Amino acid sequence: MSPMTDRRQPVVALVTDAIYPYHRGGKELRYFELSRRLTRYADVHVYTMNWWKGPRVRADEMVTYHAISPLFPLYSKGRRSITEALLFSLACLRMLVGRFDVIEADHMPYFQIFALRLVAAIRRKRLVVTWHEVWSKSYWREYLGPLGAIAWRIERLAMAMPDQIIAASAQTAQALREALGPRAAVMVAPNGIDLDAVRAAHPDAETTDVVVVGRLMSHKRVDMLLAAAALLHAEGMPVTCRVIGDGPERENLQALARSLGVAHAVDFRHDVGEQKEVYALLKAARVSVFPTEREGFGIAVLEALACGVPVITTSAPANLARHLAARSSQGSVCDPSAAAIAEAIKARLAAGPPDQDRARGEDDWLAEYSWETITEHVAGALLPPR
Repeated sequence: MSPMTDRRQPVVALVTDAIYPYHRGGKELRYFELSRRLTRYADVHVYTMNWWKGPRVRADEMVTYHAISPLFPLYSKGRRSITEALLFSLACLRMLVGRFDVIEADHMPYFQIFALRLVAAIRRKRLVVTWHEVWSKSYWREYLGPLGAIAWRIERLAMAMPDQIIAASAQTAQALREALGPRAAVMVAPNGIDLDAVRAAHPDAETTDVVVVGRLMSHKRVDMLLAAAALLHAEGMPVTCRVIGDGPERENLQALARSLGVAHAVDFRHDVGEQKEVYALLKAARVSVFPTEREGFGIAVLEALACGVPVITTSAPANLARHLAARSSQGSVCDPSAAAIAEAIKARLAAGPPDQDRARGEDDWLAEYSWETITEHVAGALLPPR
């Protein structure tokens, strides 16, 4: 699809309750990277909560940001806040008076999809939703207890609202078609990576044996990595670890590291700012571990492989990042246990550093995930030829 050349550019409304760099995660990085590149095709307006100080509407690098609600806490007791979800969905009704040609919304936290369906119907505009992962009924029950069955039903109802769904992985697309039927309007546009920025990054001077990158949430299972490190220390292998990221589990994980007797070997880095810092820290590690039990894509796995760092992740059924690791000779998939992760780390470290030239040749498929390629796919879904 070629960039639009009309005098009046179409207007794309991107709706998401959390944005980069105020909140860091895979979906936030996705919207940040896509929004800047989509300006080649359209005027891009992001509708979100009021994450910044100053006017409710501000322009930044050709993208206009609109605060349609106050900043509500995203999490309550380590889980996504239902109150925030309801309040943000009500705030989305303010878009009834906005100017746009198409709405593109993040699927979380679900309730806003119903409000946006109403907005799109009244305004006679298309509603496109990006779906990052599909939860099973059993996982919803594990996450919310008795309320899980209701949440599962809400998710299924929300799936039927968009005119088009963009799935963040082939596996999520398959789950969506199983729920909606084979004729459902679902296309795949995965998360991407800035390969030029990766190549330009130099390894940080402070090296480490193991690195993990991600939001510090309970389902990311960084606790399991710390337990694996403790096992290796007990065997006389004093590995060092770096934990890059922040989240509600940070203090609990720091306390766990102390109780396991490995705090001196674990470097918690919640102060990392730009992506180039992430790449530099990744390149300073010998192996990257991604112990999550649930992931809709796994951009951290993609980043580590692009940095030439071997990756270990788990075979947990809801961890779709395992499919990325399985594509690479530098990827390992092990059982979701501390003992299995410890053994996988031991094997990777014993193998020594990978042959970078060979690794680059074998991982040519990473070019499929360049942000430029992904943006073209998304632009095609949002702005079909007229």
